[in-house]
Amino acid sequence: MTRYVIIGGGAVGATAAAELHEAGRQVILVARGSHLDALRTGGLRYVRPGGVSEIRLAVVGGPDEVELQQDDVLVVATKSQDTEEVVRAWAWRPVGTSTAAAALPIVLLQNGLENERIALRRFATVFGAVVWIPASHLSPGEVVSPAEPAAGAFWLGAYPSGTHPRLAEIAEDLADARFHTEIVDDIQRWKAAKLIGNTGNALDALYRPSALRSAALRLTRQEAALVLGAPALVPDRIREVVVIRPIPGHDRSGSSTWQSLQRGGAPETDYLNGEVSLQARLSGQTAPYNAALAERVQRAVAEGVEPGSLDDADLAATLPGLTRRAVLTEPAELHRLLQNGQAPVLLDVRWALGDTKGHDHYRAGHIPSAVYVDLDTQLANHDAPATAGRHPLPDIADLQEAARSWGVTEHRPVVVYDDNGGTSAARAWWLLRWAGLSDVRILDGAWKAWQAEGFEIAVGDETAEPGDVELSAGNLPTLTADEAAVLADKGVLLDARAAERYRGEVEPIDPRAGHIPGARSAPTAANLKDGAFLSTEELRAKYADLDGADVGVYCGSGVTAAHEIAALAIAGVDAALFPGSWSAWSSDPERPVATGPE
Repeated sequence: MTRYVIIGGGAVGATAAAELHEAGRQVILVARGSHLDALRTGGLRYVRPGGVSEIRLAVVGGPDEVELQQDDVLVVATKSQDTEEVVRAWAWRPVGTSTAAAALPIVLLQNGLENERIALRRFATVFGAVVWIPASHLSPGEVVSPAEPAAGAFWLGAYPSGTHPRLAEIAEDLADARFHTEIVDDIQRWKAAKLIGNTGNALDALYRPSALRSAALRLTRQEAALVLGAPALVPDRIREVVVIRPIPGHDRSGSSTWQSLQRGGAPETDYLNGEVSLQARLSGQTAPYNAALAERVQRAVAEGVEPGSLDDADLAATLPGLTRRAVLTEPAELHRLLQNGQAPVLLDVRWALGDTKGHDHYRAGHIPSAVYVDLDTQLANHDAPATAGRHPLPDIADLQEAARSWGVTEHRPVVVYDDNGGTSAARAWWLLRWAGLSDVRILDGAWKAWQAEGFEIAVGDETAEPGDVELSAGNLPTLTADEAAVLADKGVLLDARAAERYRGEVEPIDPRAGHIPGARSAPTAANLKDGAFLSTEELRAKYADLDGADVGVYCGSGVTAAHEIAALAIAGVDAALFPGSWSAWSSDPERPVATGPE
């Protein structure tokens, strides 16, 4: 019978050992320090959704305590920074008249891309694995494993590629031990896919949850995908097999990097974000976000930072330009995504007050794969009463139907653009985020900037494969007319229309001229220069006095106000939208109107 020598008694190694032991397989677990002492004294305290088991495993402290056999399989489940030492210590141990390196297969249950290469330098038979085991190891002698019905999942493959007869046997044993297990013939591709996901471990370990952290996660993974290629990710169906169940008294902790910080141990960030940086440098690219996070984790270790304790200010300082990139994408960045098989859903939102030919403009030339979005009919609800304004928010069911027709899915990013500096595209940007999508950005410089770069242009109409997105209303703050009136008095209410409309000198479309009493004039056109947003520094200086204030924005009908909210977000200011805006306010004769300058 195969005996598994599992080197590393942490969350992954101990879970694998416990499940194999319970399935009747022979296991030796190699641990160290206080964890080894606890395992020797009281066994493994294995916490599962169904209860706690005390599992007595064969436990050793190192290779000197094991007499290796011909049927052994070495399994490495240490952190990646320990792989070189582990492989060197075990490779030349005797196995009969041979050595472990020549006689035994070695399976590496680790993140990153370096481990298998280290092992192959010495071992003739190397198996890589993509591991998904949501277990935690924070206390000596204890592992909390909340997943069921499967305790985790493995994708196994011979390294660097191909198949091997021992794989089927190992996979069968793991399947009997309640692990979802698959054999793949391109393990490096699967490992690269897992690495893209693991680049978020640093963010999880360092920062409190926030919208900015979510944006950083998307951008960090996007950067990694551009460096590593765009391999297939772990299929979503696995989430039906490995289901995380709550265990009373054992709230699920963070990633393996989070757990390392919590225990005061060394994290494997150099082999996660640092691996992306390495691959980028080897290919003449850069990966600034991954490089910065790798450095910040090491500083956090030196400073004794509590996991998950840092705030958005530290995150913005660590990743320069983050607040801008969370809102905008540059033409060159979009072009790279399109060229590297990572195309976002592209929405062309040509619209301007008094111009009904947006669709014609789109047909005459647009970014390849972009789908036309009609602002008047798809981004507004014209069944609403006139008092709701000229562009009331659409019914969420109607917006979802439209978004699906554009090809919007749950996990694919969206980029919106127009031909007027983003002032109409921002309506789609704001609406989709209000409806629950997090990864939506505006093309900075709009159609003009794309043309200026000389990138490809398509003509005619395009249709998308129907999407499956599920939308829900209310994920961004809005204001009613009454709330806007209060905010104008108690906080800051910005009027994003042209200054002459604010002053009441002209009113081309709405019933009355002027502005909401107490509102401040802040034309969103002033947030642009040559059709692109002002620099982050310029926007921060412009809105510096709003820091910490309650801020709301309105315009004529809730379109260009969304553009102002985008500019404020770049400056680090959150703001609520008054969807009805001036068209709703001025339609109500009971509402007061002010004219003239502020």
